[in-house]
Amino acid sequence: MIDQQLVKWGRSGNIIREIAEYGAEQAKIVGEENVYNFTIGSPSIDPPACVFETMEKLRAEMPPARLHTYAPAPGFPEVREKVAAYLRESFGVPYRGQDVVITCGTSTCLAVLTRVLLSGGGRAMTFTPYFMDYKYYADAYGDGLTECPTDPYTFQLDLDAAEKALTSDTMMLIINSPNNPSGVVLRREGLEELAALLERKQKEYGHPIYIVADEPYRDLIYDGEEVVYLPSIYKNTIYCYSFSKSMSLPGERVGFMALPPELDDHDDILTASLAMIRAFGYICVSSMWQRVAVECLGATSDISIYKDNRDLLYDSLTEMGYICVHPDGAFYLFMKTPDPDAEAFCRRAMKENLLLVPGDSFGTQGYVRIAYCVSRDVIERSLPVFRALAEEYGIAPDGKGC
Repeated sequence: MIDQQLVKWGRSGNIIREIAEYGAEQAKIVGEENVYNFTIGSPSIDPPACVFETMEKLRAEMPPARLHTYAPAPGFPEVREKVAAYLRESFGVPYRGQDVVITCGTSTCLAVLTRVLLSGGGRAMTFTPYFMDYKYYADAYGDGLTECPTDPYTFQLDLDAAEKALTSDTMMLIINSPNNPSGVVLRREGLEELAALLERKQKEYGHPIYIVADEPYRDLIYDGEEVVYLPSIYKNTIYCYSFSKSMSLPGERVGFMALPPELDDHDDILTASLAMIRAFGYICVSSMWQRVAVECLGATSDISIYKDNRDLLYDSLTEMGYICVHPDGAFYLFMKTPDPDAEAFCRRAMKENLLLVPGDSFGTQGYVRIAYCVSRDVIERSLPVFRALAEEYGIAPDGKGC
């Protein structure tokens, strides 16, 4: 018999893509230039030059049969070693090639690790707001997801709330910084206090609590903010990275996860993860693209374009009276809605062809996510719509009404 929970999830769909598809249909009716689509976090700028240079170099130097051959399930050994060397040199954690697994982006890492770490029972935990798929994974493979609130004004960690949320059933904690949907970068002080708390709780509960660091936006930072490398402050951290955002390669589906050598149950987690990669059908990441990505480690697209977008959007919206938490990374703005019902506000905005995603999807009511990885022109043309909505809802420039 088909698992009805899976049927339920399938029918619920993905609200981000549903709104985006609505926008695509509206564009056929009113013209693409009259639809302001801020729904999907898909990079809009070109990959760095080294991507194209490496592609040409590989094509010139490697026979096609070798360049496009099947790759080993964990990735090519030389690719894994290059990733390990980069992490050692960048962050000082003594990774070896065998500690790295090349994956189809961070989604693969999250699905696999949730299955591995929760298969014996237990819950995952994360901080609000959070990416919606975390809940799907935790419900599918474990006993569910505990949502821990953050500071409502900054979205920084609330350690008292974290201590209350942790229980003996907590097996893993998913941390996403820079954050999707808020763009917030978690501060070192809070993360170090969290690491100390987890160390105490591991001893109290008698089992490891693993952090899964979901970091596809690590390299999208605009104001010199520090993105703490979590494995350097908490040994039971599995680091997950994707080249989708930093190098504008979302469709190529290439990333990696890295397990520190001192990770508790390192060998069992690694072996089980490789088994689940095979079981889920995530084997054999593109032979060409894993070679391309590893030769460009540390490179990014021209993210100054995103910074300019952020500054224009944040400054304009706050001037109108909207309340937004200032994003230091990623390419999202989390805006408080003048209607406490964010979905109702999104429906109203849709009538003006302004497409936003309600924060309810991210575990936080009363907000919308705005993905500003769009052309500057889209932002400029959308501002009169934002202004008209602000006036309609009675928002004053001092923020009253939100």
